[in-house]
Amino acid sequence: MKLLHPLTRRVVAASCLIFMGLAAPAAFAQAWPSKPVKVVVNFPPGGAADQLARAIGLPLQEALGQPVVVENRAGANGNIGGEVVAKSPADGYTLLMSSGGMVSVNPHIYPRLAFNPAKDLVPVAAAARVLVYLVAKPSIPADNIKDFIAYVKANPGKLSYGSPGSGSSPHLAGEMFKSQAGLFALHVPYRGAAPALQDLLAGQLDYYFDPGIGLPQVKAGKLKLLAVGSPQRSPMFPNVPTLHEAGLKGFDADTVFGFYAPAGTPADVVSRLNREINRILGTQAVKDRIFALGGEALPLSPAEFGAKATEDSRRFSAIIKERKITAD
Repeated sequence: MKLLHPLTRRVVAASCLIFMGLAAPAAFAQAWPSKPVKVVVNFPPGGAADQLARAIGLPLQEALGQPVVVENRAGANGNIGGEVVAKSPADGYTLLMSSGGMVSVNPHIYPRLAFNPAKDLVPVAAAARVLVYLVAKPSIPADNIKDFIAYVKANPGKLSYGSPGSGSSPHLAGEMFKSQAGLFALHVPYRGAAPALQDLLAGQLDYYFDPGIGLPQVKAGKLKLLAVGSPQRSPMFPNVPTLHEAGLKGFDADTVFGFYAPAGTPADVVSRLNREINRILGTQAVKDRIFALGGEALPLSPAEFGAKATEDSRRFSAIIKERKITAD
């Protein structure tokens, strides 16, 4: 057997190391995912973010060939779960499902955030445009939006409305409503949409800007649906007017829910997730589930999703400054 010259052996060895170095990133990318993927929902179970994560999580699990585990980490209007993900390894195994408010609203109302949503997280895929619906308890003596506005104006400070938390899109909708309609009502913040809905059903609140989870109660006759806080009417309730149509010009409290990952997550992993989630959003079963929440499936590229968050940040900052909204 002929032995290689020592110099030749060194050249061959070096070439192998270079090849292995070049091949390692590709092998890593091809290997992802090789273990379960965790989706942190930064709001309590039962809310819109939670329901969207679970509706998309199961088909995503099938697409990736690995378990997709949903974990609720609620608190501070989404900041607690957001921070958990922002400080997680950027390896594609920890994602965040959040309302758009954590990125577009929270930096305006929390003076000392422990992380920077715009820098420490990257947009992966939008999930849905979530509308807000002005609903009231059945005993309210008004059956349409104009009569309701007149009733609240005639009883300043006597009515209360709930929200999933200070700075949430339903809270901002409530403040827009008070500002544009020229009325006053008491805001009661909760730790999530579901607890606020429960108190509305129990009669402890008078009205609520619902992100869609209360629509089954509307259909059951347990709540009154008075208006939609979006630029267009809801396809689910085509006969219910928007607040814009009721005279509150330009009223728009919509928000976009979606998936984020820690900054630095490999671009090919983000691209794969975006592609799979957008495909899932196009399936009839998931579109129907989102429609049942009163929302609309919204497949976007990561860049489009990020641009939407920037646009919403400018839009919501105006009402935050006008109403002097803080996280208190």
